[in-house]
Amino acid sequence: MNYNWPGNVRELENLIERGVILGSEPLFKVPELGIRLPEIHSGAAITLNENERRHILWTLQKTGWKVRGRGGAAELLHIHPSTLAFRMKKLGIKRPSASLVE
Repeated sequence: MNYNWPGNVRELENLIERGVILGSEPLFKVPELGIRLPEIHSGAAITLNENERRHILWTLQKTGWKVRGRGGAAELLHIHPSTLAFRMKKLGIKRPSASLVE
């Protein structure tokens, strides 16, 4: 309830889907969001590219930078892995070094 949901309904849908897939308890538990995106000041404009970049980064961080396959970022974003790779390249998104991923 304290999360301001900077994404859209798809972000919520992906979070619920991830909770169902990863959950092992008899009751649904919302997975930890854990990612801290830079705060957007109220009234500040943000470009569509920057919004897309942040959403892709959030998803990649949630999947441990797994792009393809079951539970990968492309699956959570409902796009083809090659489309995600293209958008990552277009937006200048590169996997951080291994020591920064953990």
